[in-house]
Amino acid sequence: MSADSMEILRSIVHYSFHFLVPGAIAFLFFRKQWKRAWLIMISTMIVDADHLLATPIFDPGRCSIGYHPLHSYYAIACYFILLIFPKTRIIAVGLLFHMYTDWQDCHWYEILRQMKLFV
Repeated sequence: MSADSMEILRSIVHYSFHFLVPGAIAFLFFRKQWKRAWLIMISTMIVDADHLLATPIFDPGRCSIGYHPLHSYYAIACYFILLIFPKTRIIAVGLLFHMYTDWQDCHWYEILRQMKLFV
């Protein structure tokens, strides 16, 4: 597979993980209120507002995890703590899955970077 095809696949996977997979998680684990849970999990993407603090705001080669304040390891630890409380559990799942999505995107980027160096 070419690096260009991999970049397209990276974007498809990334945005599917942000929008579609939370729906599947909501349906599987919060079935009685899955539509509400899905909406809440998608709403947790507001954490990406911390990208506005960076220069440049968007850098496709920058890993969000550990760089932006709401993507820091301290913030992620707080998101795990939110799992404890039933009233914040759906929010916590949304935030943690968002962090997982951004983390896997960092790995995709590294693979693509290496492919372009050696292809």
